[in-house]
Amino acid sequence: MAELDPSESIGRTLYSEIKHLMLRALSEGEWKAGDVIPSERRLCDRFGVSIGTLRKAVDELVAENILIRHQGRGTFVATHNREQQFFRFFNIVRHNGHKTYPDLYLLGFSKRPAGKMAGEKLQIASTAEVFRFVNVLSLQGEPTVVDEITVPETLFPGLTECELRERSNTLYHLYQVTYGLNVIRTEERLRAGLATEPQAALLNVAPGAPLLHIYRVAFTYNDLPVEWRVSYINTQNYEYFSTNGQ
Repeated sequence: MAELDPSESIGRTLYSEIKHLMLRALSEGEWKAGDVIPSERRLCDRFGVSIGTLRKAVDELVAENILIRHQGRGTFVATHNREQQFFRFFNIVRHNGHKTYPDLYLLGFSKRPAGKMAGEKLQIASTAEVFRFVNVLSLQGEPTVVDEITVPETLFPGLTECELRERSNTLYHLYQVTYGLNVIRTEERLRAGLATEPQAALLNVAPGAPLLHIYRVAFTYNDLPVEWRVSYINTQNYEYFSTNGQ
């Protein structure tokens, strides 16, 4: 159980230390996806702080989409699902701004050594085993995105192709509910590129056609990387769109 330790809080404001302790409780699985966290009074007693200090910590966790408030019901651990959090991490929209859920096809699944690039991004040895899978996402019937996704075997023990293919919710929901890995932020880099022949065939474009490349690392608590993803997007009818505080 995370408790306030003055020796660990040097350089932090009191409310940020409370936020740190709440994140620790989340990372240790004390509060799981969809759980209601303890009442303000219980948390104030636990951490020995005022309501105002506690609320400031909780406010930041809510603003970061880690917790979610339900009026009259309490504050809950946010759950990754289509209705609440999908468009927080899916930033491909039609040129007119219209957002739609993609149809997904799992193209391939394998287990292999990480290699140099994935190892660096996931902070594991290049020889460490990873699962790699490829998804093709269609928007309004148009193949638009090819995702090449790599995750460490140590964090996803027993992950199977069947589990990915038959999941009924988002990929990050699977990470959170089945493996206890809540993606709370991502880092993305965007580049322009040209379609290879395999990418062109999947996206129904000519080889050498322009594609948007997105390089993403997804992190859970304590800045632990849990996913390395490279996405290739046909921008003929779609574009990348993100806003601060999304």
